[in-house]
Amino acid sequence: MFANDFEISFNWDGLKLCTTGNPNIVDNPNFNLSGVPEGTKWINFKMTDLDVPSYNHGGGWVEYKGKNLIESGAFKYKSPCPPNGKHKYQWTAVAKEKKGTFGKTLGKASETKIYP
Repeated sequence: MFANDFEISFNWDGLKLCTTGNPNIVDNPNFNLSGVPEGTKWINFKMTDLDVPSYNHGGGWVEYKGKNLIESGAFKYKSPCPPNGKHKYQWTAVAKEKKGTFGKTLGKASETKIYP
């Protein structure tokens, strides 16, 4: 835990149904943020299938300009697409002072939802 953890929320609205196990490349969902730490210049988003954490769904870096909404289309990732029922997916957001692994981490946020 960081002293400056913040909050993130998202939903699957508008996402094409996928249950084949072969994810689509899609735009990120809208992310609503609150309490983003002061000094944040970049946020790294990553999605993890908690039922198959070894699968890389990807994510992306977004330059943070002080807004509480990161709109769809900021980056692309591999959509949720469980082949056998519902899976739990977690989006994690890491607030950084600069882009890349060497930038100081200022805070983290995550939210988990079931799909479909």
